[in-house]
Amino acid sequence: MINVEHLTKRYGDVAAVEDVSFHCAPGTVTGFLGPNGAGKSTTMRMICGLTPPTSGSATVKGVPFRRIANPGRHAGILLDAAAQHPGRTGRETLALTAQLTGAGRQRAGELLELVGLAGRPARRRVGGYSLGMRQRLGLAQALVGDPSVLILDEPANGLDPEGIFWMRGLLRDFADRGGTVLLSSHLLHEVEAVADRFVVIANGRVAAQGTKGELLAAPDGTRVRALDRAALEAALASAGLRWRRESDGELVVRGGAEPVGRAAAAAGVVLLELGRAGGGGLEELFLTLTGAASAPPDRTAAGAMAPGREGALR
Repeated sequence: MINVEHLTKRYGDVAAVEDVSFHCAPGTVTGFLGPNGAGKSTTMRMICGLTPPTSGSATVKGVPFRRIANPGRHAGILLDAAAQHPGRTGRETLALTAQLTGAGRQRAGELLELVGLAGRPARRRVGGYSLGMRQRLGLAQALVGDPSVLILDEPANGLDPEGIFWMRGLLRDFADRGGTVLLSSHLLHEVEAVADRFVVIANGRVAAQGTKGELLAAPDGTRVRALDRAALEAALASAGLRWRRESDGELVVRGGAEPVGRAAAAAGVVLLELGRAGGGGLEELFLTLTGAASAPPDRTAAGAMAPGREGALR
């Protein structure tokens, strides 16, 4: 299992991750979702002991990752498929990992078959692999020690649709056999079909977590249209409300209609429409929670944004 408690990472005055807490139970796939720069990778690096937290804690199977003896036999990690020695062949890379973890020589051959790299691809140097092939090799490395936990950061990058479908099946089977999977992605559909639970992170903080049913049971938000949209956005920002823009000129605001109406009235903004949003399912909820549709194209490395300004920075 994986347990994260009040995890925080600051770089000077910038909070890359702030007060993040969640739990990943055995037998489940947890989708760790958020836009680029939201803090997903930093959180996963702290879980794996690669980045020291400013405060808070993370444990894997009840202990900090750095204290796990021979961690590859307990937790398989794939954080960067490009971080592989380009001069070694795929078979050499996997055989070395098997040797270091004490998994046995035959394990490398079994996994090359499993991830579709047996035969000629196994004899090629990794420097000549495509990104998708590196992802497959990285997943094989994570599985070498027959771990009970998998921590994967954007593992579908570079995979074609067939490869993504294969990966989902592999992870679902791993969890169904009692394994624990933490799967990070900035693409919702990549994990929606396989995940049991979701943790949505935005601007370094957990915006929501739960099963798909639990998340969709929450209020969808409020749709609002004003005579002067810019004035409405300024009023929402002043009230600390978050929103995203729709292509038809409407805003979808996280929260109920009353605070939206009060913010507009206080600013003297004339509203043309005000009502409950809904019908968009998990994707619409995700966009509303993260403000992804209104996020700026150029954000800080830590993904920090001024409070209440998500919708204004487009």
